[in-house]
Amino acid sequence: MQLKRRDFLGTALAAGAAALAASKISGAQDDAPARGRGNAAPPPTYTVKVEKLFKSPDRYPNALEATPEGLWIGDQVSERVNLVDWQNGSVKKDFIAEAHNTSGLAVGGGYLWIGCNGAGTAAANRPFTRPTDKSYGEIAKCDMNTGKQVKAYRSPWGGTHGTTWDHSTDHLWAVAPSQGLALEMDPKDDLRILNMVTIGGGTAHGLELYEGALWIMYAGDRQVKKFDHAGRVLEVWKLAPTDPDPHGMCIYNNHMYYCDAGLGGGRTPSPGAAPSMIVRFPLTRT
Repeated sequence: MQLKRRDFLGTALAAGAAALAASKISGAQDDAPARGRGNAAPPPTYTVKVEKLFKSPDRYPNALEATPEGLWIGDQVSERVNLVDWQNGSVKKDFIAEAHNTSGLAVGGGYLWIGCNGAGTAAANRPFTRPTDKSYGEIAKCDMNTGKQVKAYRSPWGGTHGTTWDHSTDHLWAVAPSQGLALEMDPKDDLRILNMVTIGGGTAHGLELYEGALWIMYAGDRQVKKFDHAGRVLEVWKLAPTDPDPHGMCIYNNHMYYCDAGLGGGRTPSPGAAPSMIVRFPLTRT
């Protein structure tokens, strides 16, 4: 039987996830005696002090990307994309991207790469539909000035959350939340998967590459974990229950910026939420 490329990638992804899980279990069993003797120190954990900056130009921000030109913001309901000033949030670019339930943004190779979450999510509750709406997850390659879609890649893992560009390799990274994986892909080879890092559950959402490590923001667990490329947790940063709800995330000038998607899809915000707000906290290790 001849497999289509998407089916092949899906099979490879499932096999790779299983292999990673088995390796993790095996490693945990091997290390158990050492942990039992108290030789394995837990990763350092830090609390954060969140600063509210400004509201997103649209209502439901769900994806962020850092560039020297400004902060990119993607809205999960309208699919509106904005480039705003770092200091005051004034709008530099404003367009509707050909995406659906925007949940991740990356800037690289001269394009926007948008992680799309598919149906059954915030975009499905819009009072209108658009030609680029899909019932499945995708990564959309779009023009940086108009949002027009150049190509869409159906993601074999389902919905996609955070996406980011590795400028040292010109590779794209994305979060596959249903698989608990961060994936490294080759944009020059139809997003062929090059590497998979186990990041676990807790609704992994925002993604950034910084200090040679992977940073993942967890919407459900209200925390950020810093991973090495072997999947080891190096640091943990915890939000307070009253802090704005975490969704999209990026890092700029040693500050972590994140957005509170608030009423996404018509849902009531959770306690402590600050709908539409862009916030930040310093990566101060105290």
